Amino acid sequence: MTLDELKDQIKTIQLQFETETSAEGLRTKYLGKKGLFNLLAKSIGKVDLDSRVKAGQQLNFLKAYLNNKITQKERQVQANLPWLDFTLPGLKPKVGHVHPISQAMAEITGIFERIGFTRVRYPEVDWDWYVFESLNMPPNHPARDEWETFFVDTPVDQKKGKLVLTTHTSNGQVREMERLGSQPPIRMINIARCYRRQQDATHTQMFHQFEGLVVDKGINIQHLKGTLDYFAQEFYGPGTKSRIRPFHFQFTEPSFEVDFSCHICGGTGQVDGNKCKFCKSGWHEVGGAGMVHPNVLKAGGIDPEVYTGFAFGWGVERTYTLKEGLNIDDIRLLYSGDLRFLEQF
Repeated sequence: MTLDELKDQIKTIQLQFETETSAEGLRTKYLGKKGLFNLLAKSIGKVDLDSRVKAGQQLNFLKAYLNNKITQKERQVQANLPWLDFTLPGLKPKVGHVHPISQAMAEITGIFERIGFTRVRYPEVDWDWYVFESLNMPPNHPARDEWETFFVDTPVDQKKGKLVLTTHTSNGQVREMERLGSQPPIRMINIARCYRRQQDATHTQMFHQFEGLVVDKGINIQHLKGTLDYFAQEFYGPGTKSRIRPFHFQFTEPSFEVDFSCHICGGTGQVDGNKCKFCKSGWHEVGGAGMVHPNVLKAGGIDPEVYTGFAFGWGVERTYTLKEGLNIDDIRLLYSGDLRFLEQF
């Protein structure tokens, strides 16, 4: 390469630079490790020995030219930027929060963990055996009609029957017995999604339940009642009471409906001499409970002559909406996705 050829290439780079309209990336393009200047500088070894000193001077001139021009363009860009006070505090990004039902599940879990319950989770799509048959509801039993079940269109298992979307969290009872090798003591709390074919202001086709199960020697109704009273006071506040009323569930015997006293009227059913508009009777029905049926213990491999147990369970949404100050009159709001509603929690 002759000195004149080098000068021509330098002039070409200068002319190319003059056509640049943006300052972005110029320093990398022209002066970077793989930039145009470095590529040209590597060719200095091809220049005649007698001309290399002048060639070096020409390259130094080009480098100074490019550096000066790029700096000018960068300053022009900065001068056109709006004024910014870097001492001002930054803008906080929008941060979401935990859904109210997730908040309720965390609170329920903590309440029961404080008295030795272990949080477990079992399938929400399960076999008929665990959802019904092991819970003392054999095929064609009329009690199955109460659950409004979603069946899954899959091959039927010869031993476990059809696949269903779980109608309740009670499918975890026998599964927990199996997990522990049919060896009590058992003290579990199972929280999961459930599915039923009904939807209105107080029901959704998908909802959450929590299921408690205790199995050991000498367990009786007093233990069940004490657990219910403990939960009522921890979740709804001091002074809240529970009551149990005789009922029938196929998987418990005896069985009970569970009510909690109203936090508005204190369980009296009266506010300033008038009937309480929130509960109308002093009590709220929340769910079911009872002593585990012997057939359920047998299905889990536990001898009902040696061990007894109690179980309870009801909807998380129902439990949560009864909290003081909420007064949610349509449970479907919880799953509406309406930020005006959800941001209140």
